[in-house]
Amino acid sequence: MYLYYVYILKCTDNSYYTGITNDISKRFIEHQSGYKKDSYTYKRRPLKLEFYQEFNDVLQAIYFEKKIKGWTKAKKRALISGDFDMLQILSECRNVTHYKYNN
Repeated sequence: MYLYYVYILKCTDNSYYTGITNDISKRFIEHQSGYKKDSYTYKRRPLKLEFYQEFNDVLQAIYFEKKIKGWTKAKKRALISGDFDMLQILSECRNVTHYKYNN
């Protein structure tokens, strides 16, 4: 049985890169060494592994990775720091059509 990891790297330009792998150590070394010259992280090295989550199910890992990729930088920071209260606040809908604003 494989384990899958969704990870977040912090780049030197303070941006975040989110990815998925079944070998986190190998994948981090590939990113750090510049394995692919056309990759997002290549010109943003050195990198720091800020977060990873382990999954037994590849479909759950893919779903989580896609979800994180759509998040704001603030939400990613809250996840990385383990600030789940802030993560919940940042996840709330702030649209004027939301039920909270129509009472």
